[in-house]
Amino acid sequence: MTVMTSREFNQRTHAAKLAAQYGPVIITDRGKPSHVLLTYSDYQTGDSRIASLAETFAGIPEAGLIDLPLTISSESSQPAKFD
Repeated sequence: MTVMTSREFNQRTHAAKLAAQYGPVIITDRGKPSHVLLTYSDYQTGDSRIASLAETFAGIPEAGLIDLPLTISSESSQPAKFD
């Protein structure tokens, strides 16, 4: 897993895309996780390399400041809708 600041992401977009080939790229804003970059195929398939959101944030020290649910029900989750 790769972690980049928003500034790094803006300056090194190509590097972020390359890193996403090997797993999620967490983008932070003011020290807190704000976005996750995935390849489109990983997003579509729910690739097994991609940990749950809670597991991913658990690996980031600043993420302890974010309240996350302990479990996420697959019944309540829905794919993002893009218009």
